[in-house]
Amino acid sequence: MRKGTYNRFWRWHFFGALFMAPLLITLTLSGIGYLFYNDVENVAYKDLFFGTSEETSQLTIDEGISLVKQENEGFEVSKIMILDEPYNTRLTLKSESGEEKYVFLDDHNEIVGSQNPKYTYSNIMRNVHSSLFVGGTVVNYLVELAACWAIFLLFSGLYMTFKSRALKKPKKSTRRLQFKRIHALIGTIITIPMIILIFTGLPWSAFMGNYIYTASQEHPSIGTPLLKQQPPTSDMSEIPWATRKEEAPTSEKPDPHANHGGNGEMPGMEMGHNGVSVEELMGKVQDERISKPYSIVYPFSEDGVFTVSKGSNTGVTGLDVHPSEEMTSYFDQYSGNLISKVGYGEYGILAKWFTWGIPLHEGHLFGLPNKIINLIVCLAFLFLIFYGFNMWLSRKRKGNISAPPKTTSKISIGFVVLMVILGIIMPLFGISLLVVLAVEGILYLVRRGKDDTRTE
Repeated sequence: MRKGTYNRFWRWHFFGALFMAPLLITLTLSGIGYLFYNDVENVAYKDLFFGTSEETSQLTIDEGISLVKQENEGFEVSKIMILDEPYNTRLTLKSESGEEKYVFLDDHNEIVGSQNPKYTYSNIMRNVHSSLFVGGTVVNYLVELAACWAIFLLFSGLYMTFKSRALKKPKKSTRRLQFKRIHALIGTIITIPMIILIFTGLPWSAFMGNYIYTASQEHPSIGTPLLKQQPPTSDMSEIPWATRKEEAPTSEKPDPHANHGGNGEMPGMEMGHNGVSVEELMGKVQDERISKPYSIVYPFSEDGVFTVSKGSNTGVTGLDVHPSEEMTSYFDQYSGNLISKVGYGEYGILAKWFTWGIPLHEGHLFGLPNKIINLIVCLAFLFLIFYGFNMWLSRKRKGNISAPPKTTSKISIGFVVLMVILGIIMPLFGISLLVVLAVEGILYLVRRGKDDTRTE
C-alpha cells in the first residue's frame, strides 16, 4: 500500500482512539470488575449465600416458599435456583409493578435474608459494562460502537506497525519512539485475544446482538432449537373440572432477548392448589438425573410448563455449568411429568457459539486460568491506550491537536475492501463510517467554497 494509505489509516486510527478511549477505558475497567464477580460476591454476601437462619425447624421447600410470600406481600415467586452445597437456595420474587427481590433459604428452607437485585455487585458491574449504568437505546448503541471501533483500531494499528517497522529497535531512541515501540508491541500481542473477547461479547450488544439472536431464532438448524424457542404446554386435563374455567393469574411474557448477559428472570404465576408442588417437582427432576445446580422457572399461564434448566452463562453466582452440560427441560405443571428436554447436542453452531463464547468472555469457561488470561489482556489493553496517549502528547504542539497529516491521494482498493468487510461484519460500524464520510464530504465542500470565494 502507498504512503497515502498509511496516513489515512493513521488519521482514522488517531481520531477513533481519541473519541472512543473514554468509553473503551470504562468498558475495560468494568469488564475487569465483572470478571471476578463470583469471588467478590462469595465474600461480600457470604451470610446470604452460606449462612443459616436463627430458626432451626425443618421446612419443606414449599413451606419455605409460602413463608417467603407471607413476609413479602404483593410479590410472587417467579424463579427458584437450586444450587450445589454449600450455597443456599435463591428465590426470585416479582411484584406486579416489576419490582424484584432475591430471598435466600438455608438447608432447612428457613429464610436467611434478602437482596435488592439493583444493587448487587454483579448486576451493577454488568449494567456499567453493557450500558454504562444509564441504559437506553442510544447508550447501548454507543457501547457497541466503541467495541466495533476497537476492532478497527486493532487492525489499523497492526497494519501501521508492520508498515513502519515499529517493532524494530531504532538506532537513536527518543521518548516518542520508545512509546511508539511499546504501543506497537502490546498491540501486536493482544490483537487476536482482544478480537476474541470483543466478538464473544457482541451477543449482548443492541444492534449486532439482536441481528445474531434473530438469525439464531429464525434458523434452528444453525441456531436455537425450536423446542427451546417454543416450549410445550401442560396437559389441561389435569385441572379439576370444577376450577377448569377459572382464569389463572398471568404475567406478560418477557422479551426472550433480555437474557443476553442477564439473569433470565421471567414473571411467574401463583400455582394455588392445582399445580404440582415444588417438592414433588424436584423429585421428578431427580428421577430424570438432572443434577444441581439448576433453576426452576414457574409457568406464566394456565397451560404453561415448569422450565428446569442448567446454563453456562446465567450471571448468577453458583449457577453456571460447563457448556456441554447446558440443558433445558419442561415439566407439566399439574402432573410434574417430564414433557421434553433439549440439550447442548441439539444446538446449532450459533447457539453453541453463545454457549461457549459468553463464559469465555466472562472468564469462567475454564476456571481461574480463564480469569487470569482475560485480566492480562484487559490490563494490556489499558496500557496500550496509555502508551498511545503518551505518544500523542510527546509530539503534540501547544494549542494544536496535532492530528496526523491529511492525504490527498486516491483511496486504495485495500483500504476500501477492509472497511467494507468490517462494515458488513459490524453493521453499526459501517453506519458510523458512512456518517464520517458524509461529514468529511461536507467539510471538503465548505473548504472548497471558501477557496473559490478567495480566488474571485
